[in-house]
Amino acid sequence: MNNINEKLEKIMPIINKISNNKYLQSISEAMVGTLPITIIGSLAVLLMVFPITAIKDILISTGIIDVLNSVNQFTLGSLAIYVSFLTAKNLVSKFNKEDDGVRAGIISLICFFIVTPITVIESTSYLSFEWTGSTGIFTALFIGLIVGRIYIVFATQGLVLKVPESVPPMVRKTFESLLPCIFIAILFIIIEYIFELTPYGNLHQAIYSVIQKPMQGFGGNIWSIIIVATIGQILWFFGLHGTNITMPLVQPIWMAMDVENLSAAAAGLPLPNTVGYAFFVTYTLCATAIGFTVMMLFAKSKQYRLMGKVAAPAAIFGISEPMIFGTPLVLNFNFAIPFIFGNAVALIVAYVLTITKIVPPLMGVTPVFGLPLGFHATVQGDWRIILLQIFTQIIVAVLWYPFFKKADNEAYIKELELEKNQ
Repeated sequence: MNNINEKLEKIMPIINKISNNKYLQSISEAMVGTLPITIIGSLAVLLMVFPITAIKDILISTGIIDVLNSVNQFTLGSLAIYVSFLTAKNLVSKFNKEDDGVRAGIISLICFFIVTPITVIESTSYLSFEWTGSTGIFTALFIGLIVGRIYIVFATQGLVLKVPESVPPMVRKTFESLLPCIFIAILFIIIEYIFELTPYGNLHQAIYSVIQKPMQGFGGNIWSIIIVATIGQILWFFGLHGTNITMPLVQPIWMAMDVENLSAAAAGLPLPNTVGYAFFVTYTLCATAIGFTVMMLFAKSKQYRLMGKVAAPAAIFGISEPMIFGTPLVLNFNFAIPFIFGNAVALIVAYVLTITKIVPPLMGVTPVFGLPLGFHATVQGDWRIILLQIFTQIIVAVLWYPFFKKADNEAYIKELELEKNQ
Protein backbone atom coordinates (compact mmCIF):
# COMPACT_ATOMS: atom_id res chain seq x y z
CA MET A 1 0.00 0.00 0.00
CA ASN A 2 2.85 2.38 0.88
CA ASN A 3 4.51 1.53 -2.43
CA ILE A 4 1.32 2.45 -4.31
CA ASN A 5 1.04 5.74 -2.42
CA GLU A 6 4.66 6.57 -3.24
CA LYS A 7 4.09 5.93 -6.95
CA LEU A 8 0.87 7.93 -6.85
CA GLU A 9 2.70 10.88 -5.27
CA LYS A 10 5.21 10.79 -8.13
CA ILE A 11 2.60 10.94 -10.88
CA MET A 12 0.26 13.36 -9.10
CA PRO A 13 2.12 16.49 -10.34
CA ILE A 14 1.71 15.27 -13.94
CA ILE A 15 -1.99 14.51 -13.44
CA ASN A 16 -2.55 17.89 -11.78
CA LYS A 17 -0.81 19.66 -14.68
CA ILE A 18 -3.10 17.93 -17.17
CA SER A 19 -6.30 18.60 -15.21
CA ASN A 20 -5.35 22.24 -14.51
CA ASN A 21 -4.02 23.03 -17.98
CA LYS A 22 -5.82 26.18 -19.11
CA TYR A 23 -5.67 25.23 -22.79
CA LEU A 24 -7.25 21.81 -22.24
CA GLN A 25 -9.83 23.34 -19.90
CA SER A 26 -10.71 25.92 -22.56
CA ILE A 27 -11.19 23.20 -25.18
CA SER A 28 -13.27 21.05 -22.83
CA GLU A 29 -15.48 23.95 -21.74
CA ALA A 30 -15.92 25.05 -25.36
CA MET A 31 -17.17 21.59 -26.32
CA VAL A 32 -19.44 21.44 -23.27
CA GLY A 33 -20.64 24.96 -24.06
CA THR A 34 -21.97 23.75 -27.40
CA LEU A 35 -24.25 21.19 -25.72
CA PRO A 36 -27.43 23.33 -25.99
CA ILE A 37 -26.67 23.83 -29.69
CA THR A 38 -26.05 20.15 -30.37
CA ILE A 39 -29.14 19.13 -28.39
CA ILE A 40 -31.36 21.47 -30.45
CA GLY A 41 -29.78 20.18 -33.65
CA SER A 42 -30.13 16.58 -32.51
CA LEU A 43 -33.83 17.03 -31.79
CA ALA A 44 -34.30 18.53 -35.26
CA VAL A 45 -32.57 15.52 -36.84
CA LEU A 46 -34.67 13.11 -34.75
CA LEU A 47 -37.83 14.69 -36.13
CA MET A 48 -36.44 14.69 -39.68
CA VAL A 49 -35.82 10.93 -39.54
CA PHE A 50 -38.90 10.11 -37.44
CA PRO A 51 -39.75 6.43 -38.00
CA ILE A 52 -43.56 6.88 -38.16
CA THR A 53 -44.44 7.55 -41.81
CA ALA A 54 -47.69 9.43 -41.07
CA ILE A 55 -45.91 11.99 -38.88
CA LYS A 56 -43.07 12.36 -41.37
CA ASP A 57 -45.59 12.99 -44.18
CA ILE A 58 -47.20 15.76 -42.10
CA LEU A 59 -43.80 17.38 -41.55
CA ILE A 60 -43.12 17.32 -45.29
CA SER A 61 -46.57 18.49 -46.43
CA THR A 62 -46.63 21.41 -43.97
CA GLY A 63 -43.09 22.52 -44.83
CA ILE A 64 -41.90 21.98 -41.25
CA ILE A 65 -39.23 19.63 -42.58
CA ASP A 66 -37.55 22.62 -44.31
CA VAL A 67 -37.51 24.54 -41.03
CA LEU A 68 -36.00 21.52 -39.27
CA ASN A 69 -33.34 21.31 -41.97
CA SER A 70 -32.45 24.97 -41.36
CA VAL A 71 -32.23 24.26 -37.62
CA ASN A 72 -29.89 21.37 -38.37
CA GLN A 73 -27.68 23.47 -40.65
CA PHE A 74 -27.34 26.36 -38.20
CA THR A 75 -26.69 24.15 -35.17
CA LEU A 76 -24.82 20.95 -36.05
CA GLY A 77 -23.85 22.24 -39.48
CA SER A 78 -22.33 25.38 -37.94
CA LEU A 79 -20.83 23.86 -34.80
CA ALA A 80 -17.25 24.83 -35.65
CA ILE A 81 -18.24 28.51 -35.68
CA TYR A 82 -19.47 28.34 -32.08
CA VAL A 83 -16.45 26.28 -31.00
CA SER A 84 -14.10 28.90 -32.45
CA PHE A 85 -15.77 31.69 -30.47
CA LEU A 86 -16.01 29.76 -27.18
CA THR A 87 -12.42 28.45 -27.26
CA ALA A 88 -10.86 31.92 -27.56
CA LYS A 89 -13.33 33.41 -25.08
CA ASN A 90 -12.63 30.71 -22.48
CA LEU A 91 -8.86 30.89 -22.86
CA VAL A 92 -8.69 34.65 -22.38
CA SER A 93 -11.04 34.64 -19.38
CA LYS A 94 -8.94 31.91 -17.72
CA PHE A 95 -5.72 33.91 -18.02
CA ASN A 96 -7.38 37.23 -17.16
CA LYS A 97 -10.32 37.03 -14.75
CA GLU A 98 -11.18 40.69 -15.43
CA ASP A 99 -11.68 40.05 -19.16
CA ASP A 100 -14.81 38.15 -20.21
CA GLY A 101 -13.04 37.11 -23.42
CA VAL A 102 -15.92 38.16 -25.68
CA ARG A 103 -13.74 40.42 -27.84
CA ALA A 104 -11.21 37.62 -28.30
CA GLY A 105 -14.08 35.32 -29.26
CA ILE A 106 -15.27 37.78 -31.90
CA ILE A 107 -11.73 38.09 -33.31
CA SER A 108 -11.60 34.30 -33.47
CA LEU A 109 -14.86 34.29 -35.46
CA ILE A 110 -13.40 36.82 -37.90
CA CYS A 111 -10.32 34.64 -38.40
CA PHE A 112 -12.43 31.52 -38.82
CA PHE A 113 -14.36 33.17 -41.65
CA ILE A 114 -11.12 34.52 -43.18
CA VAL A 115 -9.76 30.98 -43.62
CA THR A 116 -13.10 29.50 -44.73
CA PRO A 117 -13.25 29.35 -48.55
CA ILE A 118 -16.01 31.14 -50.42
CA THR A 119 -17.80 29.08 -53.07
CA VAL A 120 -18.57 30.87 -56.34
CA ILE A 121 -21.20 29.56 -58.76
CA GLU A 122 -21.50 31.74 -61.87
CA SER A 123 -21.92 35.25 -60.42
CA THR A 124 -23.09 34.15 -56.96
CA SER A 125 -20.76 33.81 -53.96
CA TYR A 126 -21.71 32.02 -50.77
CA LEU A 127 -20.18 30.49 -47.66
CA SER A 128 -20.54 26.71 -47.83
CA PHE A 129 -21.38 24.58 -44.79
CA GLU A 130 -18.58 22.22 -45.83
CA TRP A 131 -16.19 23.48 -43.14
CA THR A 132 -18.53 24.97 -40.55
CA GLY A 133 -19.67 21.64 -39.10
CA SER A 134 -17.82 18.57 -37.83
CA THR A 135 -15.05 18.81 -40.45
CA GLY A 136 -14.05 22.27 -39.22
CA ILE A 137 -13.97 21.61 -35.47
CA PHE A 138 -10.20 21.12 -35.19
CA THR A 139 -9.57 24.24 -37.26
CA ALA A 140 -11.92 26.11 -34.94
CA LEU A 141 -10.01 24.85 -31.89
CA PHE A 142 -6.68 25.77 -33.50
CA ILE A 143 -7.86 29.29 -34.35
CA GLY A 144 -9.47 29.78 -30.94
CA LEU A 145 -6.29 28.81 -29.07
CA ILE A 146 -3.98 30.87 -31.30
CA VAL A 147 -6.22 33.95 -31.18
CA GLY A 148 -6.67 33.62 -27.42
CA ARG A 149 -2.93 33.24 -26.79
CA ILE A 150 -1.96 36.23 -28.97
CA TYR A 151 -4.70 38.35 -27.41
CA ILE A 152 -3.35 37.49 -23.94
CA VAL A 153 0.21 38.41 -24.97
CA PHE A 154 -0.92 41.80 -26.27
CA ALA A 155 -2.86 42.47 -23.06
CA THR A 156 -0.11 41.37 -20.64
CA GLN A 157 2.63 43.22 -22.55
CA GLY A 158 0.58 46.41 -22.71
CA LEU A 159 0.48 46.36 -26.52
CA VAL A 160 -2.88 48.11 -26.66
CA LEU A 161 -4.15 51.57 -27.50
CA LYS A 162 -3.96 53.74 -24.38
CA VAL A 163 -7.30 55.37 -23.67
CA PRO A 164 -7.93 57.87 -20.84
CA GLU A 165 -9.60 56.47 -17.71
CA SER A 166 -12.41 58.97 -18.19
CA VAL A 167 -13.59 56.99 -21.22
CA PRO A 168 -16.40 54.55 -20.31
CA PRO A 169 -15.09 51.00 -19.67
CA MET A 170 -17.04 49.47 -22.56
CA VAL A 171 -15.58 51.94 -25.06
CA ARG A 172 -12.09 51.71 -23.53
CA LYS A 173 -12.01 47.89 -23.78
CA THR A 174 -13.17 48.06 -27.38
CA PHE A 175 -10.30 50.39 -28.32
CA GLU A 176 -7.83 48.25 -26.35
CA SER A 177 -8.76 45.26 -28.51
CA LEU A 178 -8.10 47.08 -31.81
CA LEU A 179 -4.35 46.40 -32.08
CA PRO A 180 -4.54 42.66 -31.32
CA CYS A 181 -7.55 42.39 -33.63
CA ILE A 182 -5.72 44.02 -36.55
CA PHE A 183 -2.53 42.00 -35.94
CA ILE A 184 -4.37 38.66 -35.62
CA ALA A 185 -6.54 39.32 -38.70
CA ILE A 186 -3.46 40.14 -40.82
CA LEU A 187 -1.72 37.02 -39.47
CA PHE A 188 -4.57 34.75 -40.54
CA ILE A 189 -4.86 36.46 -43.92
CA ILE A 190 -1.20 35.55 -44.48
CA ILE A 191 -1.73 32.01 -43.16
CA GLU A 192 -4.70 31.45 -45.46
CA TYR A 193 -2.80 32.87 -48.45
CA ILE A 194 0.12 30.50 -47.78
CA PHE A 195 -2.19 27.48 -47.56
CA GLU A 196 -3.93 28.48 -50.79
CA LEU A 197 -0.55 27.94 -52.49
CA THR A 198 -0.29 24.38 -51.12
CA PRO A 199 -1.98 21.22 -52.53
CA TYR A 200 -4.52 21.47 -49.69
CA GLY A 201 -5.97 24.73 -50.99
CA ASN A 202 -6.95 26.14 -47.59
CA LEU A 203 -6.21 25.87 -43.86
CA HIS A 204 -9.36 23.84 -43.18
CA GLN A 205 -8.40 21.10 -45.61
CA ALA A 206 -4.82 20.99 -44.30
CA ILE A 207 -5.83 20.62 -40.65
CA TYR A 208 -8.57 18.12 -41.49
CA SER A 209 -6.27 15.95 -43.60
CA VAL A 210 -3.13 16.16 -41.47
CA ILE A 211 -4.57 16.34 -37.93
CA GLN A 212 -8.31 15.74 -37.55
CA LYS A 213 -8.78 12.69 -39.79
CA PRO A 214 -5.73 10.80 -38.42
CA MET A 215 -6.72 11.66 -34.83
CA GLN A 216 -10.26 10.40 -35.43
CA GLY A 217 -8.77 7.20 -36.78
CA PHE A 218 -6.43 6.88 -33.80
CA GLY A 219 -8.71 8.14 -31.03
CA GLY A 220 -12.04 7.16 -32.52
CA ASN A 221 -11.75 3.38 -32.48
CA ILE A 222 -12.91 0.87 -29.88
CA TRP A 223 -9.42 0.24 -28.49
CA SER A 224 -8.80 3.92 -27.83
CA ILE A 225 -12.18 4.23 -26.13
CA ILE A 226 -11.43 1.18 -23.96
CA ILE A 227 -8.04 2.63 -22.98
CA VAL A 228 -9.59 6.01 -22.10
CA ALA A 229 -12.37 4.30 -20.12
CA THR A 230 -9.87 2.16 -18.19
CA ILE A 231 -7.50 5.05 -17.44
CA GLY A 232 -10.46 7.12 -16.28
CA GLN A 233 -11.57 4.38 -13.88
CA ILE A 234 -8.02 3.90 -12.57
CA LEU A 235 -7.93 7.62 -11.76
CA TRP A 236 -11.33 7.33 -10.03
CA PHE A 237 -9.96 4.36 -8.05
CA PHE A 238 -7.28 6.64 -6.65
CA GLY A 239 -9.82 9.34 -5.77
CA LEU A 240 -9.22 11.57 -8.80
CA HIS A 241 -11.98 12.78 -11.12
CA GLY A 242 -11.12 10.54 -14.06
CA THR A 243 -13.75 12.04 -16.35
CA ASN A 244 -12.51 15.61 -15.93
CA ILE A 245 -8.92 14.53 -16.60
CA THR A 246 -9.48 12.31 -19.66
CA MET A 247 -12.39 13.99 -21.47
CA PRO A 248 -10.58 17.19 -22.58
CA LEU A 249 -8.13 14.99 -24.50
CA VAL A 250 -10.73 13.03 -26.48
CA GLN A 251 -14.03 14.93 -26.35
CA PRO A 252 -13.37 17.06 -29.49
CA ILE A 253 -12.58 13.91 -31.49
CA TRP A 254 -15.60 11.96 -30.27
CA MET A 255 -18.07 14.84 -30.56
CA ALA A 256 -16.92 15.53 -34.13
CA MET A 257 -17.66 11.88 -34.93
CA ASP A 258 -21.13 12.19 -33.37
CA VAL A 259 -21.88 15.25 -35.51
CA GLU A 260 -20.80 13.28 -38.60
CA ASN A 261 -23.36 10.60 -37.67
CA LEU A 262 -26.12 13.15 -37.13
CA SER A 263 -25.34 14.84 -40.45
CA ALA A 264 -25.45 11.46 -42.20
CA ALA A 265 -28.77 10.63 -40.52
CA ALA A 266 -30.25 13.97 -41.62
CA ALA A 267 -29.13 13.26 -45.20
CA GLY A 268 -30.54 9.72 -45.11
CA LEU A 269 -27.08 8.16 -45.43
CA PRO A 270 -25.55 5.22 -43.49
CA LEU A 271 -23.99 6.28 -40.17
CA PRO A 272 -20.19 6.40 -40.68
CA ASN A 273 -19.03 5.92 -37.07
CA THR A 274 -19.72 3.10 -34.62
CA VAL A 275 -18.14 4.82 -31.63
CA GLY A 276 -18.10 8.39 -30.35
CA TYR A 277 -18.99 10.48 -27.32
CA ALA A 278 -22.62 9.30 -27.33
CA PHE A 279 -21.46 5.67 -27.55
CA PHE A 280 -19.13 6.14 -24.58
CA VAL A 281 -21.66 7.87 -22.33
CA THR A 282 -24.65 5.68 -23.24
CA TYR A 283 -22.91 2.41 -22.46
CA THR A 284 -20.88 3.53 -19.42
CA LEU A 285 -23.71 5.27 -17.55
CA CYS A 286 -22.84 5.67 -13.84
CA ALA A 287 -19.59 3.73 -14.34
CA THR A 288 -21.80 0.75 -15.26
CA ALA A 289 -22.34 0.16 -11.54
CA ILE A 290 -26.12 0.51 -11.34
CA GLY A 291 -26.27 -3.27 -10.91
CA PHE A 292 -23.86 -2.98 -7.99
CA THR A 293 -26.09 -0.35 -6.40
CA VAL A 294 -29.14 -2.62 -6.78
CA MET A 295 -27.20 -5.48 -5.17
CA MET A 296 -26.42 -3.25 -2.19
CA LEU A 297 -30.13 -2.61 -1.69
CA PHE A 298 -30.60 -6.34 -1.09
CA ALA A 299 -27.40 -6.91 0.89
CA LYS A 300 -27.32 -9.01 4.06
CA SER A 301 -25.16 -6.46 5.86
CA LYS A 302 -26.66 -3.24 7.18
CA GLN A 303 -23.60 -1.33 5.97
CA TYR A 304 -24.17 -2.09 2.28
CA ARG A 305 -27.97 -1.89 2.50
CA LEU A 306 -27.71 1.63 3.90
CA MET A 307 -25.16 2.60 1.24
CA GLY A 308 -27.46 1.22 -1.45
CA LYS A 309 -30.33 3.42 -0.24
CA VAL A 310 -28.05 6.47 -0.33
CA ALA A 311 -26.50 5.74 -3.74
CA ALA A 312 -29.52 4.38 -5.66
CA PRO A 313 -31.39 7.66 -6.41
CA ALA A 314 -28.24 9.30 -7.78
CA ALA A 315 -27.15 6.16 -9.68
CA ILE A 316 -30.42 6.03 -11.64
CA PHE A 317 -29.55 9.50 -13.01
CA GLY A 318 -25.97 8.55 -13.86
CA ILE A 319 -24.37 10.19 -10.81
CA SER A 320 -21.81 7.83 -9.33
CA GLU A 321 -20.00 9.99 -6.75
CA PRO A 322 -22.13 8.89 -3.72
CA MET A 323 -21.37 5.27 -4.57
CA ILE A 324 -17.67 5.85 -5.32
CA PHE A 325 -16.88 7.84 -2.19
CA GLY A 326 -19.55 6.42 0.12
CA THR A 327 -19.00 2.67 -0.31
CA PRO A 328 -16.05 3.53 -0.67
CA LEU A 329 -14.65 2.29 -3.97
CA VAL A 330 -11.62 4.57 -3.75
CA LEU A 331 -8.55 2.44 -2.92
CA ASN A 332 -10.88 -0.46 -2.10
CA PHE A 333 -9.05 -3.44 -3.59
CA ASN A 334 -12.03 -5.72 -2.88
CA PHE A 335 -13.81 -4.04 -5.80
CA ALA A 336 -10.83 -2.93 -7.91
CA ILE A 337 -11.36 -5.37 -10.80
CA PRO A 338 -15.06 -4.68 -11.53
CA PHE A 339 -14.71 -0.96 -10.80
CA ILE A 340 -11.74 -0.46 -13.12
CA PHE A 341 -12.71 -2.86 -15.92
CA GLY A 342 -16.53 -2.72 -15.82
CA ASN A 343 -16.73 0.11 -18.36
CA ALA A 344 -14.37 -1.69 -20.73
CA VAL A 345 -16.51 -4.84 -20.59
CA ALA A 346 -19.68 -2.85 -21.32
CA LEU A 347 -18.05 -1.05 -24.26
CA ILE A 348 -16.73 -4.29 -25.78
CA VAL A 349 -20.15 -5.97 -25.52
CA ALA A 350 -21.88 -2.93 -27.05
CA TYR A 351 -19.30 -2.67 -29.84
CA VAL A 352 -19.51 -6.36 -30.80
CA LEU A 353 -23.31 -6.29 -30.93
CA THR A 354 -23.18 -3.09 -33.01
CA ILE A 355 -20.62 -4.18 -35.62
CA THR A 356 -22.44 -7.52 -36.02
CA LYS A 357 -25.57 -5.45 -36.83
CA ILE A 358 -27.60 -7.02 -34.04
CA VAL A 359 -28.02 -3.47 -32.74
CA PRO A 360 -27.72 -0.37 -34.99
CA PRO A 361 -25.06 2.29 -34.36
CA LEU A 362 -25.99 5.31 -32.26
CA MET A 363 -27.20 8.32 -34.20
CA GLY A 364 -24.87 10.56 -32.16
CA VAL A 365 -27.42 12.61 -30.21
CA THR A 366 -25.43 14.46 -27.55
CA PRO A 367 -25.88 12.87 -24.10
CA VAL A 368 -26.97 15.19 -21.29
CA PHE A 369 -25.58 14.58 -17.81
CA GLY A 370 -28.08 13.79 -15.06
CA LEU A 371 -30.75 11.99 -17.09
CA PRO A 372 -32.04 8.55 -16.04
CA LEU A 373 -31.12 5.11 -17.34
CA GLY A 374 -32.68 4.53 -20.75
CA PHE A 375 -33.02 8.18 -21.79
CA HIS A 376 -29.65 8.43 -23.59
CA ALA A 377 -30.47 5.24 -25.47
CA THR A 378 -34.06 6.32 -26.26
CA VAL A 379 -32.97 9.33 -28.33
CA GLN A 380 -30.42 7.40 -30.40
CA GLY A 381 -32.89 6.26 -33.04
CA ASP A 382 -33.75 2.63 -32.28
CA TRP A 383 -35.47 0.68 -29.47
CA ARG A 384 -32.77 -2.01 -29.60
CA ILE A 385 -30.26 0.51 -28.24
CA ILE A 386 -32.38 0.82 -25.08
CA LEU A 387 -32.27 -2.96 -24.61
CA LEU A 388 -28.51 -2.98 -25.21
CA GLN A 389 -27.93 -0.29 -22.59
CA ILE A 390 -29.87 -2.35 -20.04
CA PHE A 391 -28.11 -5.53 -21.18
CA THR A 392 -24.64 -3.99 -20.66
CA GLN A 393 -25.63 -3.01 -17.12
CA ILE A 394 -26.71 -6.61 -16.43
CA ILE A 395 -23.48 -8.04 -17.89
CA VAL A 396 -21.37 -5.77 -15.70
CA ALA A 397 -23.56 -6.58 -12.67
CA VAL A 398 -22.60 -10.23 -13.20
CA LEU A 399 -18.94 -9.13 -13.09
CA TRP A 400 -19.57 -7.25 -9.82
CA TYR A 401 -21.54 -10.04 -8.14
CA PRO A 402 -18.78 -12.37 -6.78
CA PHE A 403 -16.77 -9.42 -5.46
CA PHE A 404 -19.83 -7.90 -3.82
CA LYS A 405 -20.97 -11.24 -2.37
CA LYS A 406 -17.60 -11.75 -0.68
CA ALA A 407 -17.47 -8.20 0.71
CA ASP A 408 -21.09 -8.36 1.88
CA ASN A 409 -20.54 -11.67 3.71
CA GLU A 410 -17.45 -10.28 5.44
CA ALA A 411 -19.33 -7.14 6.51
CA TYR A 412 -22.28 -9.25 7.71
CA ILE A 413 -20.02 -11.48 9.85
CA LYS A 414 -18.38 -8.40 11.39
CA GLU A 415 -21.80 -6.95 12.23
CA LEU A 416 -22.85 -10.21 13.91
CA GLU A 417 -19.65 -10.25 15.95
CA LEU A 418 -20.22 -6.65 17.05
CA GLU A 419 -23.77 -7.49 18.12
CA LYS A 420 -22.50 -10.45 20.18
CA ASN A 421 -19.87 -8.31 21.91
CA GLN A 422 -22.36 -5.60 22.89
